[in-house]
Amino acid sequence: MNIAIVGASGAVGQELLKVLAERQFPVTSLRLFGSERSAGTTYLFKGQPIVVEKLYHGDQFKGIDIAFVSAGGSVSKEYAEDITRFGCLMIDNSSAFRMDEEVPLIIPEINGKDAFNHPRNIIAVPNCSTIVMLMPLAAIEKLSHIRRIHVATYQAASGAGAQAMVELQNQYKQIVNGEEPTVNKFAYQLAYNLIPHIDVFMDNDYTREEMKMHNETRKILHSDVQVSATCVRVPSLRCHSEAVWVETEQPLAVEDVKKAISEMKGCTLMDEPSTKTYPMPLFLSGKDDVYVGRIRQDYTCPTGLTLWTVSDQIRKGAALNAVQIAELFL
Repeated sequence: MNIAIVGASGAVGQELLKVLAERQFPVTSLRLFGSERSAGTTYLFKGQPIVVEKLYHGDQFKGIDIAFVSAGGSVSKEYAEDITRFGCLMIDNSSAFRMDEEVPLIIPEINGKDAFNHPRNIIAVPNCSTIVMLMPLAAIEKLSHIRRIHVATYQAASGAGAQAMVELQNQYKQIVNGEEPTVNKFAYQLAYNLIPHIDVFMDNDYTREEMKMHNETRKILHSDVQVSATCVRVPSLRCHSEAVWVETEQPLAVEDVKKAISEMKGCTLMDEPSTKTYPMPLFLSGKDDVYVGRIRQDYTCPTGLTLWTVSDQIRKGAALNAVQIAELFL
């Protein structure tokens, strides 16, 4: 297939290059697109150098089968018509089209069949936090309908992009050297800190990131489930972690839930409290799966469960999920 990556120089764009090669995706030709700043940069794909082209309005996507777009919502909206005009399928990693009724919002292991109804030739990748949460919850939903979800996220610096990771690393260095830390990517210093604020605040005092988890979950699961989230930025580089509480219609045995999650494609059960076995970002960077542990009954609610989940959000939360969508069409 003839493939394009828009936003090739970003964290997700770089991860897309790795994932396409690792999964041996059948690439006949590959073109990379970026801003004027990144145009002219050369990246290797399977040992072959590819130069980033400047993105412009026109016929650049004529003859391209699939375009992975990871350059932010404004770029996705501005160039969607150019990308899809000649029949190219646009797989978009931004929030631009996630709630568009004519754009399917896809986690392949959960609602892959929805991908084949894409009248605008656009398929959206969900928010990374939504993906990390829903992978194990989709297994629980098959056992009993989930009525309500409460979730607290612990989101790594990389969720804000490659430069955010660099800023966090530099802040630690600056503080150790007795210097004032540089703050550009976040509302406050992230090193040695937690920031309970991701994206902008809405009228209801939830952030847009938190409302995404509510709205996207309902669309993906085709469900009336209620989701209340608190999203927190933490000073780790990669992997988002989440503490999740769910209330189901019917009471479920923990062992049945563990079995369902262990059998869920794309999930790995890591749950043995007696040996201190549970998921942690330190050990899961670069891994494909969503790792799940600390599964237990919520003793305050007869139909309640709580669990802990961790995944590399640049992989499954973005690049890998996008490539898996493309694989549905092979």
